[in-house]
Amino acid sequence: MKRVSTALPLSAGRRSTLAAMGAAGLTLLTPLSKALAQGGQWPSKPINYVVPFPPGGLTDVAARQVAKAVTSAEGWNIVVENKPGGSANIGAAYVARAEPDGCTWLAITMSHAANATLFAGKAGYDLMKDLVPMAGLASSSMMVVVPAKSDIKTLDDLTRAAKAKPGGLSAGSSGNGTPPHLTLALYQQLTGTKLLHVPYKGGAPSLTDLIGGQLDVIFSNYPESLSYVKSGQLRALAVTTKQRSPDLPDVPTVAEAGLPELVVENFTGVMAPAGTDPKLVERIGKAIEKQVSQPEMKKTLSQLGFVAQPRGPEEFKQYLASEVARWSKTIHQANIQVG
Repeated sequence: MKRVSTALPLSAGRRSTLAAMGAAGLTLLTPLSKALAQGGQWPSKPINYVVPFPPGGLTDVAARQVAKAVTSAEGWNIVVENKPGGSANIGAAYVARAEPDGCTWLAITMSHAANATLFAGKAGYDLMKDLVPMAGLASSSMMVVVPAKSDIKTLDDLTRAAKAKPGGLSAGSSGNGTPPHLTLALYQQLTGTKLLHVPYKGGAPSLTDLIGGQLDVIFSNYPESLSYVKSGQLRALAVTTKQRSPDLPDVPTVAEAGLPELVVENFTGVMAPAGTDPKLVERIGKAIEKQVSQPEMKKTLSQLGFVAQPRGPEEFKQYLASEVARWSKTIHQANIQVG
């Protein structure tokens, strides 16, 4: 059984090395570049695809589906390994310290974009300096849900009720700094409302209390609350995607409900250690992007509650930077703190 590394800060020497490699990448990695150009074999060992969450979660399942597809298409031996803990920072720090040979990948999510601010200087790695984006995979929606018996029927009803009674409505989440909490914080900033935030240790217990009437609303992860909405135990007020969900065609988007700025994508993608040869990053990224673009993979991801969003290295880099900046602003304005 492999030992799970703890998230320790990268040494000054390691950071200097990474910076130098980033500046002179093609020069430092000329042997690898030449080998690839001459048809050399890569990878020469199994690829370790690190998922910083427990097995069986959505990010894990999506990563395994993508790994299977890329392995079949490219002939690479991709092994998915779970390294959960530390709010997904342990696995990320592990990859940041790995050899930049293209054989260690990291599954990242919206949580990592937020962690760049929430755990600044404490995560054991710098998301945008110690890792390099390779490919965007998909995203899932957040969904605003209330108890089925609630008098709140629409997102506008929620806003009016919250303004009428500041702090009087309770909003659950899966914990401080999680996507449901961040979406709640953004909603409050956009509407000028104040709700009582009740953090839980995970989404399941918060949804149980919402169904039981102990909470007024949750800005929930879509896949977690979908079955409860379908069974009639919860009412969905809106989804945070730009298009309606095919599973819930009668539920409006946040834009249709009057809050287009509340579009939130709980995304997942793939990164590698900084210093990885740019040509290799491009090759891997395009291979992943190609598989995510396939109709069968789009169908598979849809069944998990995701919308396929294939992005190559440069596009995903720009998207990730925008997400880091967006959530940094929300976190600072809401004064969200963790640990």
